[in-house]
Amino acid sequence: MTRRTSCWTSLIVLLLISPTIFNSSMSELDSSLSAKRRRMSEKVRKMFYHAYDNYMTYAFPHDELKPISKTFTDSLSELGNLKLENLPKGYNGSALTLVESLSSLVILGNNTEFERAVMWLSENLNFDVDARINLFECNIRLLGGLVSAHILATDSTNRLIQGTYSNQLLVLAQDLGTRFLPAFNTPTGLPYAWINLKYGVMENETTETSTSGCGSLILEMGSLSRLTGDSRFEDAALHALRKLWGMRSSLNLLGTTLDVATGEWIEYSSGIGAGVDSFYEYLIKAHILFGKEEFWRMFQSAYLGVQKYFRYGSWYHEADMRTGRATYWQLTSLQAFWPGVQVLVGDVAAANLTHREFFHVWKKFGVLPERYLLDHQIVHPTEKYYPLRPELAESTYYLYKATKDPWYMEVGEAIVNSLNLHTKVEGGYASIRDVTTMQLEDHQHSFFLAETCKYLYLLFDDSALMDGNYVFTTEGHPLPVISDWQERLPDSYIPRNWTSIKIETQKKQASAMSMQVCPANLLNPRLDNGQQIESVCHVPDTRDDHRCLTDDDCGIDSLNCRRRSCSMAGYCGLWLLI
Repeated sequence: MTRRTSCWTSLIVLLLISPTIFNSSMSELDSSLSAKRRRMSEKVRKMFYHAYDNYMTYAFPHDELKPISKTFTDSLSELGNLKLENLPKGYNGSALTLVESLSSLVILGNNTEFERAVMWLSENLNFDVDARINLFECNIRLLGGLVSAHILATDSTNRLIQGTYSNQLLVLAQDLGTRFLPAFNTPTGLPYAWINLKYGVMENETTETSTSGCGSLILEMGSLSRLTGDSRFEDAALHALRKLWGMRSSLNLLGTTLDVATGEWIEYSSGIGAGVDSFYEYLIKAHILFGKEEFWRMFQSAYLGVQKYFRYGSWYHEADMRTGRATYWQLTSLQAFWPGVQVLVGDVAAANLTHREFFHVWKKFGVLPERYLLDHQIVHPTEKYYPLRPELAESTYYLYKATKDPWYMEVGEAIVNSLNLHTKVEGGYASIRDVTTMQLEDHQHSFFLAETCKYLYLLFDDSALMDGNYVFTTEGHPLPVISDWQERLPDSYIPRNWTSIKIETQKKQASAMSMQVCPANLLNPRLDNGQQIESVCHVPDTRDDHRCLTDDDCGIDSLNCRRRSCSMAGYCGLWLLI
């Protein structure tokens, strides 16, 4: 017996004789993690209130805080460019940051401040103003914030004093949603990117919009319809989504910008970042929230297209929607949301790999630059900024929830420390203009309170949401998953933390995605015919010996998610890449 074998044998015997030693070590580890959670959650709580209190002091009721000069900006509309004396009569701001902070206040357990904010908004918020606003931003920030806060205000925990709330936020949300509807009056049903809250679509308004701009409205407008019984909001958003999906290429890819009047693409290059990101996010989240199979089919096709044409190892580049050929080899900070989406469909291993790459770039600079050139390993010369974005914190939270790996708490701690070191100023938290010099910019975006602080806090303390299941909008506003909103109950359900599958007619070629299950949760991850249920993107070849007659007999490779093809000799493989 070698010395190494003897050591291992002694260790095993020791554990068998004295299991209390092992239990004691585990208990100490649990105690250490609990202490870390308490310490870090308190640290994030202080971050939130430093940003929130300074907004309330220097910027409320306007949109956002300028923390260096300790003043405000009305950034949601063009009014941000006007001086105070030139603002429309009666306009005193949309209190954007306050609306965005509502659900964060609940998650932090401050029901008193939540109630005070709700009452102020109920009495003062007014959308009948001559202001040109961006439909997408106003939808995810204001409408989403109001709808989510209304649900939180009326849930069974009685967050508000009984009798003080009578659906005022829902009334405001319905008024705002109604002002959105003229934007959808186009030949295609795809909405204008900009609309005037008082007068609707203005003359000579631009017809250019983004994929995200017209394809990321279904969660907020769908929820508004379910709450009010007015189907116009969901119908408009769903019609636009269906039209957009119908414009995809034969590769199941979409471009970045398009014309809402002609239905023609303007920019064919696309990826998973700016201009497209939340389109993918809302397909899977709409399926979870509303149980509509149509959303799942769209997402499945879109996801496989992304994995096949955009993915390169752990990174995702951009490609031409028509050919699938790579166009730009760059990382954008908005792409950091993608691992969180992958967690939702059970592709945890791939999510972990991509998340680690983003965190590597974060550590390199101290924050995440807006655009990083992968082929040159440098920051983009004109997009060096970091505006306090939440996407990396968001994916870190999802991965920790899925794996319970304490390494993700270390990532969260590193993010918190970086934010306090580089962006904290006396008047709040400032954006970074240049990540190479850490020069600051005088702007504290509302999403810092709506998302960045929220996801970091939930990473260490998610007790406020333990009693229900929620879907977070792309702006971090929680919406409850409730049976009354479901079109149909899913075939996969989870009693007692395990997954059972109802299978009626199942094709032989199956993947975790096609079956809508996560293999890691299955007691017996096999079909009735004995076939293994593979990972999300992997579809096995029809025959175990990989023989084939046509390309239809070949599946999707498990490593790079690319379609396999049939060779002249009759074998499946990645022949098109050779």
